[in-house]
Amino acid sequence: MQVEKKRNVLQLSSLNHISLVCKSVDETNYFYINVLGFVPVKRPAALNFPGAWLVGHGIGIHLLQSEIPENLPKKTVINTKDSHISFQCENMGMVEKKLGEMGIDWVRQRVEEGGIYMDQLFFHDPDGFMIEICNCESIPIIPLDSKMHMICPHPPLKQIRVQPQQIRALVPRIGPKILSEGGEIIIPNN
Repeated sequence: MQVEKKRNVLQLSSLNHISLVCKSVDETNYFYINVLGFVPVKRPAALNFPGAWLVGHGIGIHLLQSEIPENLPKKTVINTKDSHISFQCENMGMVEKKLGEMGIDWVRQRVEEGGIYMDQLFFHDPDGFMIEICNCESIPIIPLDSKMHMICPHPPLKQIRVQPQQIRALVPRIGPKILSEGGEIIIPNN
């Protein structure tokens, strides 16, 4: 299959949801509501099989009851390189404390890039799907090409043009809002 070099060939607008196959929709539903703060929403009546829809943090999660729950793999070891979904948080210490209070096992990891640190906590949902909580926002997003990329359209953004050597001087002032070493930078309106 030939992949075009253009961006957004399919004209996608956003991530809508992820679907997770569950041993028990009820147990997984409880976890996503009470641990991660998702809100249950009505599923279309035409979906006449067991499941649940949840929304929160800008994404939907659709839970699907496994037809053969005993055949789902049992994951007990937390592998930080496993498939996962990641959520940004404000206070990693508070997250660690709350997970401990809930009896949820987790693994902490720290990543350093150019003197900037990002902390990550990894743990499993009831079906062994990996969840990451991080402060990934602290790491600048710098595309590998020199084109401008819009990561998130909200809040309204303004563009300014700077020279690549000016980027390093801006880091302490605007932090992770740098999106391109190629010259253009997006800074939120203040």
